[in-house]
Amino acid sequence: MDSETSVRGGQDAATHAAREVIELLEVLWSRGRDIAPTAPVSSSQLRVLYVLDGAQGINLRTLGECLGSAPSSVSRMCDRLHALGFIERSLSSASRRELELRLSSRGKNYLNELRARRESALLDAISAMRPAERSALVRGLSGFQRSVEDAAPGAVPGRRPPARDGTAESA
Repeated sequence: MDSETSVRGGQDAATHAAREVIELLEVLWSRGRDIAPTAPVSSSQLRVLYVLDGAQGINLRTLGECLGSAPSSVSRMCDRLHALGFIERSLSSASRRELELRLSSRGKNYLNELRARRESALLDAISAMRPAERSALVRGLSGFQRSVEDAAPGAVPGRRPPARDGTAESA
């Protein structure tokens, strides 16, 4: 087997393994929803909350770009999240024609509780792994995250690669 075939085989195996893990996480999350539902927030609205958690103060246009969604859809989602008390809207300091979006304290609490439930479910599975397997998981997931962020900065909701000079990127 030549090196190109070997590399492709390794990529195929990694892709298959990643897909299976993602599917398992979906099952795990849905079990968590049965115990503690994510309602009243849809999965699309949850993506909005994740983006705002990582980029407080962005406007609707930027949020739409991060989500890959039409402005009208983003506006409706934000209207619903605002009505639930999960986000706050304020006039932009840069332009009176724009609104800045931020998570409210209720939205932050919601995300914190959701993440805590998910981390608890993950901890159960990870604690059963051997230490070497956990270390390999951390290295593998870190590499996967870097690869996704490098391939399409801004395409991963709530994640922004750090600026090249080490400072945080402004929204």
